Amino acid sequence: MLAIALALGSSIAWGTADFFGGSVSRRLPVLSVTLISQAAGLAGLLVVFAARGGAFDDASLGIGLVSGLCGGLGLLAFYRALALGTMSVVSPLAACGAVVPLVLSLVTGERPSAATLVGVVLALTGAVLAAMEERRAEAPARRQAVAIAIVAAVALGAFIYFLGRSARHGGTLSALLSARTGSLALLTAVALVLRPPVEGPAPRWLPVAGIGLLDVAANGLFALASTRGLLAVASVLGSLYPVTTVLLAHVVLGERVSTVQRAGVAVALVGVAVISAG
Repeated sequence: MLAIALALGSSIAWGTADFFGGSVSRRLPVLSVTLISQAAGLAGLLVVFAARGGAFDDASLGIGLVSGLCGGLGLLAFYRALALGTMSVVSPLAACGAVVPLVLSLVTGERPSAATLVGVVLALTGAVLAAMEERRAEAPARRQAVAIAIVAAVALGAFIYFLGRSARHGGTLSALLSARTGSLALLTAVALVLRPPVEGPAPRWLPVAGIGLLDVAANGLFALASTRGLLAVASVLGSLYPVTTVLLAHVVLGERVSTVQRAGVAVALVGVAVISAG
């Protein structure tokens, strides 16, 4: 139950970070937002690292760096998709990336119970249903948002899997540090080529730093969940962050939530209940 609670906590934190990240990306350059938020997250991790004595376990370094590279690409694609499309459809589509760590976990030997697998299927079905509306959209920008969201789904799914594996190999904090280093290295390389603008007063960018800290907190909760339960289950529960994003988009921005999307959210929640009971 602790693993389930931690994974659900990570989904809430990720969903909140994605909501604010998507909002900010509509008025600030996506690459700048992603780079600054990731840098803020790394700074927060270094503070925690120093406070805990600075012990780093390099057993997770390689896997963590791979995780970070996938995460940096996925986050960049995800924020771009959110800037082009509506949050309530892009975010659930990206969440379908949970299939990636689920399949990889099953292939590498994890064996959830039958009831848990039923819950997993329900949760993933809910995410797919919540994403169906965007496929009917005809606007070119929305079609582009869907394509970019699919890229984000695959990359973020790989990020989740390798982050969990890294945490199991060398500890949560070491996994988070190596993953954040990998993502920041990728984003810095892209920024050196594209040279995105970072202008305006510092207070304008403070919310972006807050998004980075919230994102790394979500990563930490997920890493802890992956060390206390099955990675296949934690990855699916952690990928339910669209529920939070959709609710925030509806309440704060007044975005319409269709009947299909509501049904998807309901099915996903039933899946969580089945997983918890299993």
